[in-house]
Amino acid sequence: MRHHSQRVPGKNYRPLAGKPLYQHILETLSAVPEVTSIMVDTDSEPVMAGLRENFPQVKIIQRPEHLRAPEIPMNEILAYDMAQLEADFYLQTHSTNPLLKAETISGAIQKFLAAYPAFDSMFSVTRLQTRLWDSLTRALNHNPAILLQTQDLPPVYEENSCFYLFTRQNLLARRNRMGERPLMFEIPRLEAVDIDEEADFEIADLLMRRRLGLA
Repeated sequence: MRHHSQRVPGKNYRPLAGKPLYQHILETLSAVPEVTSIMVDTDSEPVMAGLRENFPQVKIIQRPEHLRAPEIPMNEILAYDMAQLEADFYLQTHSTNPLLKAETISGAIQKFLAAYPAFDSMFSVTRLQTRLWDSLTRALNHNPAILLQTQDLPPVYEENSCFYLFTRQNLLARRNRMGERPLMFEIPRLEAVDIDEEADFEIADLLMRRRLGLA
């Protein structure tokens, strides 16, 4: 949870549906029985102050200066975080996915553990059934000469960044949260809203208010 955001200033601690954005995902994680420890990596004083006041059970990892630049790969940050709390399995998620549900995370963890070690990691996806093209106007997932209804197209899947499940061993060995045999876990589109731009924040706020009966 960085203090500075390039496209949505202060988004991690900006109010969404009546509370700071970061609080939504922490409340969700706290309701997942399979999650035994929660860590927050941040360089934000407002976030750290809020954690100490409202989430004393959460371990705060103050991101060191050499890992704060936007171009630092997330896998390097994860490797640093794992050194602060050792475990066999890790789940990474973000404050920017406030609509993610506890039961979704719980179901994903159960599915992953049942499939491990045949699959060595998991990431969340959103199903797409629409006509996709690349920048050279080449069809990616359909034949333009055969006009199928979009619901009849073979689905493709977007990595939505809602969560990643991985092992300590894999990340340290490969320097990558994605293993050699990853498993996808599909999430409904409205639950998978990720706040990357201002419009995303407004959409997430409206959806959360509707969910909480505030709209």
